[in-house]
Amino acid sequence: MKTMLLLDHRGEPVRRADLKMEVAAATVSGVRSPATGYPGDGLTPSRLGAILKEADAGDAVRYLELAETLEERDPHYSGVLRTRRLAVSQLPITVKPASDAAEDVERAKMVERWLDRDELADEVFDILDTLGKGYSATEIIWDTSEGQWMPKRLELRDPRWFRFDRRNLSAPLLVGENGEEQPLPAFKFVFASIKAKSGLPIRAGLARIALWPYLFKKFTERDWAIFTQTYGQPLRIGRFGPNASEEDKRTLLRAVSNIAGDCAAIVPESMLIEFVEAANVGAAHALYKERAEWLDEQVSKLVLGQTATTDAKTGGLGSGREHRQVQEDIERADAKALAAVLNRDLIQPWMQLNFGPLTAYPRLRIAREESQDLKAMAEALGPMIDRGLEVDQAEIRDRFGLSAPRQGAKLMGRTTTDGPLVERSSPVSEIKNDSGVFKGGEALPGIEVAAQADGVSTARKSASSPIEAMAARMMVEAAPAMEKMLDRIEAMIAKAGSLDELRELLLNGYPEIDADTLAEVLAMGLLSAHAGGRVAVEEEAVD
Repeated sequence: MKTMLLLDHRGEPVRRADLKMEVAAATVSGVRSPATGYPGDGLTPSRLGAILKEADAGDAVRYLELAETLEERDPHYSGVLRTRRLAVSQLPITVKPASDAAEDVERAKMVERWLDRDELADEVFDILDTLGKGYSATEIIWDTSEGQWMPKRLELRDPRWFRFDRRNLSAPLLVGENGEEQPLPAFKFVFASIKAKSGLPIRAGLARIALWPYLFKKFTERDWAIFTQTYGQPLRIGRFGPNASEEDKRTLLRAVSNIAGDCAAIVPESMLIEFVEAANVGAAHALYKERAEWLDEQVSKLVLGQTATTDAKTGGLGSGREHRQVQEDIERADAKALAAVLNRDLIQPWMQLNFGPLTAYPRLRIAREESQDLKAMAEALGPMIDRGLEVDQAEIRDRFGLSAPRQGAKLMGRTTTDGPLVERSSPVSEIKNDSGVFKGGEALPGIEVAAQADGVSTARKSASSPIEAMAARMMVEAAPAMEKMLDRIEAMIAKAGSLDELRELLLNGYPEIDADTLAEVLAMGLLSAHAGGRVAVEEEAVD
C-alpha cells in the first residue's frame, strides 16, 4: 500500500525515516558541540554592538552565547525571565475536540492522556526559551512501538545549532554535523518564535534589549566596587615625631597598613594615627545604588511589563491591581502564542501521521482558570429566578462545586422568595397543620399569595400557637407588596449619586409608592388578631 505524502506548514515533505531518529543531537566530532564560548568577558559597548551586528547578518553564535551569559550573570534578569516562563509553563492545558463526533472526541482524549505527564511542565518551560533569545527549537522524539505515532518526549536543542536562511533571515535551518545548513525536517521540531517586538526572530528576543542595561549596570557595579574599596574605609594617617628612627617609621607604616586589613595594630606611645573620612561618602554610595536599581526597574518593565511585583513599592494608582493586570495580559498573550505553536508543530502533525490530513484538528488551550465571584452570582441569580428565569441546576452545581443530591437525602429549599429554609421531606406547612386557624381561608382580593412549600422550617422554631401561625400567614401575604416597594427603593438607590440625592428621590417618590395592598394586609391581620383574641377570652370564660 502506498504511503500518503504529507507536507508540513512550510511545504516540506514528510520523510518518516527522519522522524524515527534524532537529527539535532550533540555530536563529538561535528560542529554541534555543547561547549560554549564566553563573549561576555571584558564586554564593552563597541564589542556588544559588533556582536549584535554579526547576529543581524546571520551569524548569531556569539549573540546566543552572550544571551546565555546574561541569564547566568544578572540575577535580576534571570529572576524576572524565569518568573515569566514559569507563569505560563504551570498553566492548565485543555483540549477542545474538532467536533462532537465520536472519532474527534476520541482523538482529543488521546491528546489529553499524553498531556497528563510529569515532564510536560519542564518541556513547556524549555520551549519558552524563545522569550529571551527570540526563538527555540525543540526536537520531537517520536515513538512507534505500539503501531501508531506518539510523541515520546520533547528535547530542547541548543539554538546555536540553528540558523536562518540568508535570503530572508526568517526561515529556520538546521546546522548539520559538518556545518552544512539544511531545512528543518518536517514534523520533527516545535520551532517557537514568540517575539518581544515585530521583525526578524533573531532581533525579537528580550535578551537583545536587556543586554544594554546589563552592560551599563556592570560598569556601575565596577565603579561602585572601586569607590567602596577606596572610600569605604577612612584614610589612615600616621604621625611620628622629629626624633623617630627609620625602624620607628617602618613600625608606624605597618600599623597603618594592618588597620585596613586586620583592623588591629600596636604603635609606640609617641606615635599618633589619625582617621580622615570623606564627607560625601553616603551620597556617592546612594548614587551608585540608585543607578543600579533604576536599570533593574527598566528590565522589569521589559520582561514583566511592570515593577510592582519585583520592587515592593506601595502607594499610587498604578502600583497594585493595575500592575498585576498588566502581568496577566502578558501571561495571556504568551499562553495563546505557545498554544498556537504547539497546535501547528505538534498536534496537527501527530494527527496527520496517524489519521492522515483532516478537515479539523483537536486544539490545545493554555489559560488560567477564570476566577468567579460566586457571592455576586448568587445574589444576582436569586431575584432573576424569582421572576421566572429558568436555570439548569447542573450548571449551577458545577459552578459552586456542589454534587447532585442522593436519593433519600434531606433537601433544603425555600418556602417563598423571602421565606425560611425548609426540609422538603418534612410535614406540611404549619398553617395547614394548625386546625382552626385560616383553614381553607382565601387570599385577599388583588393580593398575590406566594406558593406554599410542603415543609416546616428548620431555620426557625415551628409555630406552636395560633399567634405564630397568623404571623407567618401575614408574612406570606405581605411579601409581594413589600417586594414591590423595596424594588422601587432599590432603583432609587442605584440611580442616586449621593446621600443627598437619595434623600430627595425618597421624599419626591414617597407619594407615588403604592402602600394600599400592604395596608390592607395589615388591617386584615389586625382584625383577625382582634377576633382571635375575643374568641380566646370567651373560651377562657367558658372554661
